[in-house]
Amino acid sequence: MKLKGLKLIALFMSLSSVGMFATQIGTVSSPDGELVVKVVLDEGKPAYSVEYKGAVVLENSPLGFTTNEGDFSSNLKFVDSATDRVAKQYTQDRIKKSEISYEANSLKTTFADAKDRQISVLFQVSNNNIAFRYELEKWGDTRACVVQKEATGFRFPQGTTSYLSPMMFPMVAFARTSPSYESGYEAGGPIENNKSREGYVFPGLFRVGDKAWMLLTETGVTSQYCAAHLSSYNDGVFTVNYPDPRQNNGFGSTGAQIGLPGVTPWRTITVGETLKPIVETTIPWDVVDPVYEPSRKYEYGKGTWSWIIWQDESMNYADQVKYIDLAAALGYEFILVDAWWDTNMGYEKTEELIEYARSKGVGVFLWYNTNGAANDAFQTPLNKMSTSPARKKEMKWLSQVGVKGIKADFFGGDKQETMRLYEDILTEANEYGLMVVFHGTTLPRGWERMYPNLVGSEAVLASEMLVFSQDVRENEAFFATLHPFIRNSAAMMEFGGVVLNKYFNKGNKGGQKRLTTDCFQLATAVLYQNPVQFFALTPNNLEDAPAFAIDFMRKVPTVWDDIRYVDGIPGKYAVIARRSGDTWYIAGVNAEKEAKKLTIEIPEFAGQTVVIYNDRKDGSSYSESVKVAKNGRYTVTIQPNGGFVMTK
Repeated sequence: MKLKGLKLIALFMSLSSVGMFATQIGTVSSPDGELVVKVVLDEGKPAYSVEYKGAVVLENSPLGFTTNEGDFSSNLKFVDSATDRVAKQYTQDRIKKSEISYEANSLKTTFADAKDRQISVLFQVSNNNIAFRYELEKWGDTRACVVQKEATGFRFPQGTTSYLSPMMFPMVAFARTSPSYESGYEAGGPIENNKSREGYVFPGLFRVGDKAWMLLTETGVTSQYCAAHLSSYNDGVFTVNYPDPRQNNGFGSTGAQIGLPGVTPWRTITVGETLKPIVETTIPWDVVDPVYEPSRKYEYGKGTWSWIIWQDESMNYADQVKYIDLAAALGYEFILVDAWWDTNMGYEKTEELIEYARSKGVGVFLWYNTNGAANDAFQTPLNKMSTSPARKKEMKWLSQVGVKGIKADFFGGDKQETMRLYEDILTEANEYGLMVVFHGTTLPRGWERMYPNLVGSEAVLASEMLVFSQDVRENEAFFATLHPFIRNSAAMMEFGGVVLNKYFNKGNKGGQKRLTTDCFQLATAVLYQNPVQFFALTPNNLEDAPAFAIDFMRKVPTVWDDIRYVDGIPGKYAVIARRSGDTWYIAGVNAEKEAKKLTIEIPEFAGQTVVIYNDRKDGSSYSESVKVAKNGRYTVTIQPNGGFVMTK
């Protein structure tokens, strides 16, 4: 009798969360049947819930949006639902895997408002992944509308904890260039504490009690929409929010102007009992397609750059020659010549530098300030990338002198106008055979697949803040144990790291001290994935860094064919495996104050002799050959603020 009463209470609570008269109008499951999405209409309001292995991991959460033509989040009526199957195989470079097979079941539910104007919600559910978007029909003679805000939300069960990075306040930070996705994390606390006024950037990681891990993000954003983010936690739900009106100095829309028929970007949900599905997911690329074809075959690899350690003073011909020579000595493909090259060297001398680099087998990337009128960023070259006529003139010169790519910096916003700028830069750069790296930027949202010449994106509290902030230096290991599970799980991440100097300056003899070990730094070359990585090595490292570390940095790839989750707890430690060709790398870091002894499963090396790079208790580093047991288990100790790498 008591059990029956508890069941009745549970049923009543379930009904109360969606309304007593909610009507279930559609259900769709993953191919393995473990992930289930249910769509209901609750007194005219559409909503959805998610179950994983029989447990509710998202309670009934709102759907819909408001446009300048009307409200499509309430007072709706159900029209139709249809199910289907999706199967797709594709090859993709520049992401965590190269060969991908995507299979999903779909559910499309269609609603209409009082004027019989229809919208649909399309869910695609694959094993461990959900992608959903809105599809808008033509409404009579209406062929365009403005989507002003969304009701779309995520209602987590009680007891959920979160790992979120706050959206930066607009028009602050350096030269009023924010937001640029360069905040730290509110990690491991109850979702009730997530009260950031600006909300939180995608991706966001959640721990749903002891039931599941969940990663939320979005993909498929083009010039036809704005980018979105998560709101603060309010009334039991996180909602999808559009850009703050104050971004871009208050200019431009905060919603999205969309033609009819039209579609919104995809919102994605990855769910797993462990972090394995989150580390290994390819859902940001599974549901998008290339926007245009590459104008040539782009080549990726490693590069050097002087600015990160030697700073502005290094932007001169003599120092850049030293970094070209460093790249050549390491066998690296590129050098990045950063801000002020046009002022300090001039175009003619820069052409001479490009020719010198070519003679050494090194390609050149040049830095540009994308600001035209949106912020106060003043570094030059300025006003070369903010308009199409200026871009085409500059890119023609870049192509003629043999530059391989550009680094475009200082965007500061997620409005549709800014998404159009990203797309225009990428499209026109491709016309001139140029690769593009974005800094001071937003999260790439499926862009690795959509734009074939995008080869890097920052959107993280990156290596430059190690130079400028003691707090970031003290938390370097902490952040490194988050990125493989959050930021870098959803998109490429150009961190600009692997610092082998003991100090963050040219003299390497005092000042801001590096607080992590050499092997920690080596591990991040594997943990952080980006097809073109500009590492923070300096010419003196050829003499003062451990010889095995330099040898490792010569060989480590930047393009990968596979990934595997090994172990980890966000904020404490992280261990992942990546494969390039036939060669596996196992890398881990430790953010805890005590040494971490782990027995890891590495079947890739079962019964084999491999090389391990690791730290001693005193912080010094070493490499040695070790034998992995036939069962593929190996016990490794990771020192505090330390790391390790294993490879053949």
